[in-house]
Amino acid sequence: MAFGIKRKELNDWKEKVKEGNEVVFITHYWLHPRFPEIKTVTKAGCANHKVLEQWGQKYGLKSEWIHKREQYPHFDLIGDMQVEILLKEGMQDQVERFSLQK
Repeated sequence: MAFGIKRKELNDWKEKVKEGNEVVFITHYWLHPRFPEIKTVTKAGCANHKVLEQWGQKYGLKSEWIHKREQYPHFDLIGDMQVEILLKEGMQDQVERFSLQK
């Protein structure tokens, strides 16, 4: 379940993912019993699997980590890796909005 984002933000992300031209990001609050210390996740998505895989390789992400949703394939980015990638991708606004830097 996604918290802390507006429906329009989610819909915009979905549309850009489906276009498959680039990797697009959305960060939201998130609760998962496997990761009780993690409070946010960033989804890095692109419908073009080749583009998504190549993008992930530059950050050491394995293709088997892609969540292969029908229309919205994505990597889930959490923890230190999440912050590092967001900053390298110029997503300072998401880092600040969700207070991700300690």
